[in-house]
Amino acid sequence: MKKYENQIPTDMRMGLTKIFSLLRDTLLLTAKLKPTANIDVETFRLADEITIPDASRITWFGHSAFLLEIENKKLLFDPMLGSRIPWVGAKRYSDKLPLQPEDFPEINAIILSHDHYDHLDYSSIRKLKDKVNRFIVPLGVGRHLLKWGIASEKISEHQWYEELVIDDLTLACMPARHFSGRGLFNRNSTLWCSWVIIGGETKVYFSGDSGYGPHFKEIGETYGPFDLTILECGQYDERFLIHMKPEETVQAHLDLRGQLLIPIHWGAFTLAFHYWTEPIERVTKAALEQKVNIATPKIGETVMLASKVFPTSAWWRK
Repeated sequence: MKKYENQIPTDMRMGLTKIFSLLRDTLLLTAKLKPTANIDVETFRLADEITIPDASRITWFGHSAFLLEIENKKLLFDPMLGSRIPWVGAKRYSDKLPLQPEDFPEINAIILSHDHYDHLDYSSIRKLKDKVNRFIVPLGVGRHLLKWGIASEKISEHQWYEELVIDDLTLACMPARHFSGRGLFNRNSTLWCSWVIIGGETKVYFSGDSGYGPHFKEIGETYGPFDLTILECGQYDERFLIHMKPEETVQAHLDLRGQLLIPIHWGAFTLAFHYWTEPIERVTKAALEQKVNIATPKIGETVMLASKVFPTSAWWRK
């Protein structure tokens, strides 16, 4: 079985010290990491049409799932829209979604960053598959989709540094610092990645799951500056280097030469030993210190890039 590797050393070994510290945190901290009440979300309204043809907008669905509407294309990224993450058992903080999978309009493409359960969800894909024209995934991830009934002609797999064109959009599959696998014995058997999306007027970057690394500066120099960066900021752990700490999220945005930052990978599930609002509190603080333009939309709230007025309320404190 082929195994993929990160560009720089990223130790994933579980020594006794790490195992005991993880068990300790599981026993002592788990009950403190979730919101005490259900989180309200905004309802995504299908009737809201883009009035400016080339105006791009993004709607975040919690965690790393978001809909990017760009140049009259609808691109859905990492659509984990289930109520629980299988195996892990983490329950969604909100009891509803901005839009149920069965109510989505036709989608030009679902784009995946890797095959972990919190990014590639069986139930969500099954509900969405007949609404989707194509699936764009990193190497090896297509075999999951084939097993789930997706026709092979709708799937394209890509390796790092490979570009593809969808009508007037250019997408580039780029490196990330993470790992893959959906079981005990298939770690790193599929590729993980980030994505560059380039339209005629707008450039967007999505980090996928990634620890901080030199690839951000490389991508910024090759494809930047970006109008929007959508970067993970949560589910980090000091014992591992596969996710960014919030301050690194801001630095990655600067490396990418981004104009607007939307932090994701938080606000929906507990997958790490930090309080659920810690990532957004730390990333907004770091953004202010670095004079970075940051948007903090509610789950389901649409951000129009052309408006130049972005949501910045601390809604998670209410």
